[in-house]
Amino acid sequence: MLDWLKNKKYPEFWKSYLQKQEEDSNRYVTLSLKTTGLNTQKDIILTIGCVAIHNNEIVIKDAFEVILLQYIYNHDHGFSNDFIIESKMAKVTEAEGMERLVNYLQNAVIIGHRVDLDLEMINKALEKLECGRLKNEALDLEIMFRKWKEMSDDKKLSVEEIAQALKLPYEDYDSTIQESYTMALCFLKLKKYLRIE
Repeated sequence: MLDWLKNKKYPEFWKSYLQKQEEDSNRYVTLSLKTTGLNTQKDIILTIGCVAIHNNEIVIKDAFEVILLQYIYNHDHGFSNDFIIESKMAKVTEAEGMERLVNYLQNAVIIGHRVDLDLEMINKALEKLECGRLKNEALDLEIMFRKWKEMSDDKKLSVEEIAQALKLPYEDYDSTIQESYTMALCFLKLKKYLRIE
């Protein structure tokens, strides 16, 4: 165990996570968040969906989906709790959700769409738990697609546009796990086209 970890007052799950970062990983995880907005200082995470990829295969049984109960935010902004009540997804507090997410991610390479914003939202939530920032390597689908197509950064591309350009099915779902699955399909195609090992 790393000696400096013993002296820090990190939660145990975070210490375990940091130890995992010393190991290489051949596991990829697509990450999709639904948030209240794009301001990392004011907005919060509502739902998280992840799907794992191992040996160039999407592993459905290795998935993660959760609703973060944000009662105070919802109450203060007059948002309805109907979605939360009706949804069959696991419902946990933000603190428990962050712990579960970190335990799920371990040392996987994170794949996302405009992934820097998602990671910053997660890091802000982890900050409340007196944890550090995520250390995982991260790849962005939009950047990968632009590299493959040799496109400039001028036009922003949605997951739907990337999926359609790759001739993959896309339905406009309102679910982070379904978006994660679509991102996994896109990633596997782009990985092949860009010859990423």
